[in-house]
Amino acid sequence: MKVLFATSEVSPFSRAGGLADVSQALPLALARQGHEVLVLSPKYRQSRNVKSSLKHLDVTLDVPISWMKKPAQVYLARPKENVSVYLIERDDLYDREGLYGSEYGDYQDNAERFIFFSRAVLECCLALNLKPDIIHCNDWQTALIPVYLKTLYSQIPSSSLFTIHNLGYQGLFWHYDLHLTGLGWEHFTPQGLEFFGKLNLMKGGILFGDILNTVSPTYRQEILTADNGFGLDGVLKTREQDLYAVLNGVDYSLWDPANDPFLPAPYTEKTVENKRVCKTRLQEIFHLKKKGEIPVVGLIARLLDRKGFDLVSRVLPRLMESEIELILMGKGQDQYQNWAREMVEKYPGLVGLEMVHSESMAHQIQAGADILLMPSRYEPCGLDQLHALRYGTIPVVRAVGGLEDTVEDYNPQTERGTGFKFKEYEWEKLLQTIQRALAVYRDKPRWKRLIQRAMNQDFSWEKSAAQYEALYQKALLKRGTGPRV
Repeated sequence: MKVLFATSEVSPFSRAGGLADVSQALPLALARQGHEVLVLSPKYRQSRNVKSSLKHLDVTLDVPISWMKKPAQVYLARPKENVSVYLIERDDLYDREGLYGSEYGDYQDNAERFIFFSRAVLECCLALNLKPDIIHCNDWQTALIPVYLKTLYSQIPSSSLFTIHNLGYQGLFWHYDLHLTGLGWEHFTPQGLEFFGKLNLMKGGILFGDILNTVSPTYRQEILTADNGFGLDGVLKTREQDLYAVLNGVDYSLWDPANDPFLPAPYTEKTVENKRVCKTRLQEIFHLKKKGEIPVVGLIARLLDRKGFDLVSRVLPRLMESEIELILMGKGQDQYQNWAREMVEKYPGLVGLEMVHSESMAHQIQAGADILLMPSRYEPCGLDQLHALRYGTIPVVRAVGGLEDTVEDYNPQTERGTGFKFKEYEWEKLLQTIQRALAVYRDKPRWKRLIQRAMNQDFSWEKSAAQYEALYQKALLKRGTGPRV
């Protein structure tokens, strides 16, 4: 098949979160299965930092937006055979420091930025005669593409798959932004794009996508409930028979402690002792005390409520009594950024902080830490726990979404399990679970066996790509059906 993968970010050209990693790894896995994959994404300022040969194509897109047409340029990169990355350039929309916003919040023109991108994807199909069998859309930033395929661009005979990576972000804008879409007011109804008086782009993808999926089986069940549906659970229930789950995977060519260029020493499950070299180096980088067998706990996440930082801030003083070292990487809400800085000052030599996301530092934390914390309120899939497992860094997670599906709770009697889980969103439960992990950590033979079992888990993209291939087939069977207007 020829698959067009429409995404608002793709590594290494742009990255704000895990979607960029998925947008890089899944197309490569699909290409290895023999498909031709075209990745389309905006050309952000971040792309200047990539040492890759971007070729400017001799084509100008005239992209309709509201009552106007605005030009856009197209750049092409070919990272691997059977994979082409097209970047859409329009500097007034995308040449900015952030992808979606700044430290002051979301960009005020995000509706225009991603409505423009959605139409640019389809204009690119026409201008370059791409003719994809499937257009695979990802999250609210591309959610209008399935709508357009059945309205303004019905001449493009592609089927669509719409993937919900995070239902918490829906692309909600005031209703007067509807004119930007080029769609008529007949689409602004409770059965269409209207959502409590606002324009909801995510809702369009859910209603018009031929096939839908989300990124873990447990998250699929959660978003069908009022507690986790963010107001769209009723809409999702109307499409429940077309809603599937495909667990995200890991690109083990990039995440492999045996062949990781960012590590001071390679290691495998048979040479776990080399992980100590990585730990020592990590402690040196963050000027930690390196007191004997003190455990190092890592936390790689945006500093947000939904990532569980209200719980972490409550338990940290108690954890420090247990003699641990904590390394944080991420930035987010001011209250948690300020709290993190205060903790570095309050516990000198015990808390390390890096607020700028760094790919090399993420690898070093995964290799050097003993435990990875992910106490999320909700987590559609999560990638960090999958990386941690391969690196023998034992995850302590809340049993939600993909964390529930990928981490098996440790049983001290049978020694089965790959990590430690808690269910209730309470700081006491998090503290008890970390203490359970620390108790096993102190039993070195038992901890080593746990590390080896974690490192032997397989969450490769090949499995997930095969499932996506099956969903593409389902979408092709639905071609020509649905509400073409």
